[in-house]
Amino acid sequence: MDRPGERVDRSGAHVERPGGVVARPGGSVDPPGGGADRPAAPETDLELLVHGVGGTTPERMLGDPRTVRVTGDDTAAVFRRAEDTEAAPGGRDPRGGPVREAYVWCNLTSGDGSRALWLLLLPFMVVNLAHWMRPAAPARPRTVRLYGLLVRLAALTLTVLLVAAACEVALDLIAWQCAGARACVRRHSWLWFLEPAAPGAPAGSGGWWSAPGRRLALAAVLPVALTGLLWYLSHRTWRAYESHQPLSPEPGAHGVERDGDPERDARGPEPDAQDPERDAHGSALVRPGFWYGRRLVARLRAAHTAAGLLTVAAAVTIPAARFDHRAGGPQALDLLGWLLPAALLGCGAAVVAVVCRRGRSENRLDQRLDRHLVRALPLAALALLLLGLLYAGWSRPGWRSAGRLPGDPAFGALMLAQGLIVVALAAVARDLYRRRPDPRAGMRGLGGPAVALLACALGGVISGGVAQRVADWLDGTRALLAGPPVLLTWQASAIPPLLAVLLLLTAGLALRTARLARAERRRIRHEHPGEPEDPSRTRAIAHARAMAALTDRAPLVVAVLTATTLVLGAAALAGALATRKTPDGAAHRADHLVQAVAETSQALGSWLVGLGFLLFVTWGRRAYKDASARRTIGILWDVGTFWPRAAHPFAPPCYAERAVPDLAWRMETWTRRTGGRLVLSGHSQGSVLAAAAAWQLPPSVRRRVALLTYGSPLERLYGRWFPAHFGPPALAALHHDIACWRNLYRRTDPIGGPVRVPDDASPDVDHGPLPDPLAYGRTLDHPLPAPILGHSDYQSDPAFTRERARLLARLCPEVPGQRPDPDTRD
Repeated sequence: MDRPGERVDRSGAHVERPGGVVARPGGSVDPPGGGADRPAAPETDLELLVHGVGGTTPERMLGDPRTVRVTGDDTAAVFRRAEDTEAAPGGRDPRGGPVREAYVWCNLTSGDGSRALWLLLLPFMVVNLAHWMRPAAPARPRTVRLYGLLVRLAALTLTVLLVAAACEVALDLIAWQCAGARACVRRHSWLWFLEPAAPGAPAGSGGWWSAPGRRLALAAVLPVALTGLLWYLSHRTWRAYESHQPLSPEPGAHGVERDGDPERDARGPEPDAQDPERDAHGSALVRPGFWYGRRLVARLRAAHTAAGLLTVAAAVTIPAARFDHRAGGPQALDLLGWLLPAALLGCGAAVVAVVCRRGRSENRLDQRLDRHLVRALPLAALALLLLGLLYAGWSRPGWRSAGRLPGDPAFGALMLAQGLIVVALAAVARDLYRRRPDPRAGMRGLGGPAVALLACALGGVISGGVAQRVADWLDGTRALLAGPPVLLTWQASAIPPLLAVLLLLTAGLALRTARLARAERRRIRHEHPGEPEDPSRTRAIAHARAMAALTDRAPLVVAVLTATTLVLGAAALAGALATRKTPDGAAHRADHLVQAVAETSQALGSWLVGLGFLLFVTWGRRAYKDASARRTIGILWDVGTFWPRAAHPFAPPCYAERAVPDLAWRMETWTRRTGGRLVLSGHSQGSVLAAAAAWQLPPSVRRRVALLTYGSPLERLYGRWFPAHFGPPALAALHHDIACWRNLYRRTDPIGGPVRVPDDASPDVDHGPLPDPLAYGRTLDHPLPAPILGHSDYQSDPAFTRERARLLARLCPEVPGQRPDPDTRD
């Protein structure tokens, strides 16, 4: 933090105190204006630190309680030690090593309390990840575009599903079923003004709001408010994140002249378009517009907002239209009952066309905004919604609400559409994978379809569970209400068997981990010959290594979870369509064991989902008041929100669209100003940000930057699950493009690992696995037992300082050297 009354130059050249006094090293000061012409001491060595998941403080990163912000704001900033705000002589820290700066970006994911609302956007974040998990695809631009199109369609169905679930709760369960039953209204006194007329009473004897259409119009406020909240969150974060322009590339830089965006405009590639996978850098992260998705997010936000409003309009309009189509009804209402659904269908087709028509424009900064589209589409949907509310609220004598709200098949159609999209996505992903097989890729290229399926399942289970819990709250005995659609009940009932499968999988992984720990104990005994064995110490180290290896079993867990979800989802859809009854009703005449299992699954599934929803709300409320809880939520999003919002505009915002330009701008301006050597030092998720920022640098700057990564998931997580962007060709290209790169890791680290860049003429990237702990027993240097560090505190290892010094030595400083004294020449 800046000390009161001090202002730090953006370049970190001096600290200006009140009265214009400029602080100099050693405590001396210059009078006002006295140091204006004095040149600053040149900086030649700089280490730019980037922290990992969970965040930290600049004081902890720099190891000094006195730090000063040199550039940035309260959201993300670069800090130095207070004594380094004026470069040390020779550009080096007096304590040894380069001058150090810390880039702190944790507030991008764990800032104010409004970020707690991002918990509600979990399905949207998951489906957005599926967009980036496609396999590498040489010479297949059309197939790549099809992959992105299918993911965007799956994301659109999730928005419709969320709003439809809100309509189910507000319109069906409350306004249609409960408010239509006098006994239910009397149980819930807050619904008194919606109570219908008594049977046999004269028409119009009930209150004004007792008409079914008016009840539906009033209840539509809840899903419309939810849609407005999603629009607001997306628009607010769009201005804060997507509006940060990346560093402008140098003329002739790689990727600038190339075109052929894998998801460009459906009009097709331009005449000089190239295959995106033939980029010399092997990754799309080098493209100038990769971290600038402002135009696409604006288009998708308009389309998804319109889709949500149209969903509410359909839920209000269709029941009234079905009543008006009866024989003998008013002709005007009957005509409107045909025209309004047709208009809703046409506007829905326009929404789908907008989602399908354009993907990301990565090869250039697409700064244009489709202002007419962004405004006209939501406004048209809002106009149709208002017309639908007016139409439904028209007086209709004899209209009574009974049973479930018409429109039950909508959830079945949504679930079927999502299943078909995921199957098609799997076929496309498999075709892409066959073009360039990568044995290290997660699930053989099917990671994206698997994650898309899990996102759809998560949205369906949450929808079904919430509807089930609201129905139980309104009428726990189910003697008064028909309840939610049977498909939602079937979906909630699938949770207990899914948990049973996961429990078996967990038990299998636990047995495998125990066997691996036993093997590690034997290996550890051979690693420390001549030292007395400490069995408890050996067990602790072996356990840490075995637990760290569980990360490599993530593809198995996702595969089992996906397969189980697919089977249970298909069974739920088939059971609901075949029986049109809830699971316990369908098993009413079956064997007693089957009936007991069905009843238990239905009741337990409803309670589990309801409990999960309550935990989400409670956690969000706590995070609003507790900064530590907000930081915990921020950790959840550090990995999931690294990628831009390419599929779903309501997903949590991409912090990298701010962090990557920040890092690139700082490195480019510092190297051009000083001509010095820079080590970009990234830990954990910070190493991913560092790599992305290095890709964005102009070639002239990239040659003066060394990359030091430690605890890095670049290959272990990103390379396996995002092979098109961090696969072996991309990491090899990064190794070739920057001046030098070194990677540190430990066997006890559950996140970091080797990057496995293919060997070439340049030195290897990976350092051998660091010892952890630093000493097995008590030594002169470690008289007390050394801790098992795992993923933390890499800078305490002596190898860190050595490798940083070697990287600096390999860089060639572009500063003029001292001329030799003529008197000393031979």
